[in-house]
Amino acid sequence: MPITDNTYLLHINHKEIRVTVQPEIPILWVLRDIIGLTGTKFGCGMAQCGACTIHLDGEAVRSCVTPVSRAAGKGIITIEGLSPQGNHPLQQAWAEVNVPQCGYCQAGQIMSAAVLLRENPEPTDQDIDDAMSGNICRCGTYLRIRKAIHLAAAIQKSRAKQ
Repeated sequence: MPITDNTYLLHINHKEIRVTVQPEIPILWVLRDIIGLTGTKFGCGMAQCGACTIHLDGEAVRSCVTPVSRAAGKGIITIEGLSPQGNHPLQQAWAEVNVPQCGYCQAGQIMSAAVLLRENPEPTDQDIDDAMSGNICRCGTYLRIRKAIHLAAAIQKSRAKQ
């Protein structure tokens, strides 16, 4: 629901931001072109590759097809907001395992994996494969992605014990 004609209040990475745009513009373009958060990538524009994955009220969504009107008033988290210090267990595991090759898809991969670990803190290989099947990596780093998700689960578990 707009505040006024085509002006929307967005809650992005725990900050309130007002934007004036057409209601059907994908939130991806608001994030990248208007707000300047370029960690979320444009991949296919059809919600098929996962490069544009963000969290909308805690759920992984494809920002390339999510209109700003749907995101208004909801909590939006981008890769930049996942952990302001860059120390989310997934970010730490990604670096330790050296997951990225070209790196283009990795923000979307991490955002999808974050929802997986929140919902299933001890995923099996099959759980990971199922949850991550909608995220495409042209470089084929799927085995490293799976390894990093297992490591992130272990890091998350050890932090919970502290």
